[in-house]
Amino acid sequence: MQVYRGMDIGTAKPTLAEQAEVPHHLIDLVEPEESFSAADFQSAARAILADHGGRRIIVVGGSGLHVRALLDPLEFPPHDQAIRQAIDALPPEESRERLRAADRDADDVLDLANPRRVQRALEILEITGLTPSQRAATAEARAVAAYEPLLPFAGFGIDAAEALGGRVADRTDAMVEAGFVAEVRSLAGRLGVTARSATGYAEFGAYVAGESSLAEAVGKTRDATMALAKRQRTFFRRDPRIVWLDWHDDPMVRYDSFRAQLDKLGLWNS
Repeated sequence: MQVYRGMDIGTAKPTLAEQAEVPHHLIDLVEPEESFSAADFQSAARAILADHGGRRIIVVGGSGLHVRALLDPLEFPPHDQAIRQAIDALPPEESRERLRAADRDADDVLDLANPRRVQRALEILEITGLTPSQRAATAEARAVAAYEPLLPFAGFGIDAAEALGGRVADRTDAMVEAGFVAEVRSLAGRLGVTARSATGYAEFGAYVAGESSLAEAVGKTRDATMALAKRQRTFFRRDPRIVWLDWHDDPMVRYDSFRAQLDKLGLWNS
């Protein structure tokens, strides 16, 4: 979400001073009205990796989809708005039966209880002619399932589960103190399809619109942030390539784990 201009406080965007100290990428690329999909991120981020001048790149963030889109051979099939609208108009059961009729093994590779995934699979089928089973059988899909990256990297996760509730509460309060209400007010009516899904903006948008109190906006933002963190932790915990560091570990213990993993992969330059 830091790609959006004007969405600074709510996305914890690095300050101009921080960006001057260490080069940052993918900051302030587009206006909040514009769509910036995971496929757009993949293209922009891989271009940076291809032209980094030999420097080490640190990828930081919470979106598992975006991390995997950058590091793994994840492919994003095309979209067609007209086709999607026609599919969205179908009853969920009819959508499932259409997919099953085209692919009798669809249940084995797709969660057919998830209407959005069924609709997307039908859209891809209509555009490309590929069924879910056919797409799951490609070399790229098998590599993604096996967590085989496109390039060597060292992955680290910091587990702060016990401290998370307090940190989220402090972070939300700090956002308000930093002027988040004014930021949300300045963006009213400007958030596009992707930007409006950013945690905190919808919750505080309701307050700015007079539909809730400030206390309600703060509480809902805390709850939404905790739910997001839980989803992120579950997603990343499935990735066997990530070395987990405990929040309470001594900094030198975390450093030693960090260096050992880099050295194991031949990525450490003393």
